[in-house]
This record gives sequence, C-alpha cells and structure tokens, in this order.
Amino acid sequence: MRRFACRLLDTGPVVVLAVIAGAGSFTHIRDTAADHGQTGWMSWAVAVCIDLTCVMAARERQRDKTTGRARQSRITWPVLVLSGGIVLSLAANLAQAGPSVWGWITAATPAAAFLIAVSMLERRTAARPEPSPAAVPELTPVLELDVERQDEPEDGPAPALLDYARRVADEHHAKHGRPITRDALRARLGVSNQLASDLLHTLRTA
Repeated sequence: MRRFACRLLDTGPVVVLAVIAGAGSFTHIRDTAADHGQTGWMSWAVAVCIDLTCVMAARERQRDKTTGRARQSRITWPVLVLSGGIVLSLAANLAQAGPSVWGWITAATPAAAFLIAVSMLERRTAARPEPSPAAVPELTPVLELDVERQDEPEDGPAPALLDYARRVADEHHAKHGRPITRDALRARLGVSNQLASDLLHTLRTA
C-alpha cells in the first residue's frame, strides 16, 4: 500500500499535467480545424488524431529504445511521426494566439506542456536495466572442457576423462546390450577420433 502511494505521488502530477495540457492543446486544434472548414465531429476527429499520434509515436520511440532498434539510426519512423505531430499541434495553437509575442507564448504553452508530460511518462516507463543473466547450467559435463586440449598426455588420457568415458560406456552397454563403439563414444564425449580410440582401447584393456 505504501509503495502504491509513493508511486501515485510520484506519477500523479505528471499524469494530471498531461491531461490538462492535452485538453488545452486539443481545444486549440479543434478550434483551428473548425475555423478552416472541418466543422462538427470532424474538428474533434482532427484534434484526436493529432494528439493520439504524438502519444503513439512517443510510445513507439520508447519501444525502439527497449529493443535496441533506435541504435541503428537516430532518425526513425516514430521520430518523424512525433515531429510531424508536434509541428501540427504547435501550428494549431499559434493559429489561435493573439498577434503578439506573449499571445504566441501562452497559446503554445498547452502543446509544449503536453509534449513535456508525454516525454516524462515515456522516460519513467522506459525499460529498467536488465539484470545480469544468471549463470546457465552447463548442459555437457564439465569434464568436456578438458577435451578442447588436443594434446594428449604422454601417459594416456586424463583419469577424470577416463572415468567419465567408463561411465558412458557402461550406460551404453546396459541400455543397448552391446559394447559402445568408437563413433558413439566420440559423439557422447565430443572428442576427436584419435582420443576416442585411445579411450576405448584403455577401457577394453583395463
């Protein structure tokens, strides 16, 4: 409960700002569309399309960052769409402004605040750094690491490798009812033909 309250206090102001600023920007866009012939429900549709396009493009840009696609190019399709939505939104707000510098500033404030709020929400919902991946258990026995050493000791295979080969051979014999072959032993251990032959020879003469 406390965690939820802290999160609400942290995110709540940004959400309220986004709603209020979006409503102001929405009104300016709707009025501009109505002044230029898009009357009735069409003026509302135009305003909804522009504002939701900005939100959708911001979310898609965040998704590109999460998936690493944004690293391939700084100018992506979501960035172009977001830029176009910003230009249209600001243009509609400035069209409703009074013919003065302060008139332009105050009219552009809702659009700017809306875009800032969207960017804040986008930043807060960005993917958290991925935890370091847990160590993946080795599917093959650790003894196989020694197999990479192609140089075989002068006194024969390593005892640990020989013991493991003996267990593999015993399991094969118990399962199939016949001694293991060199190729089967090589496939199980992932060793060279020569080392598989030496291991098999040692097992048979032991």
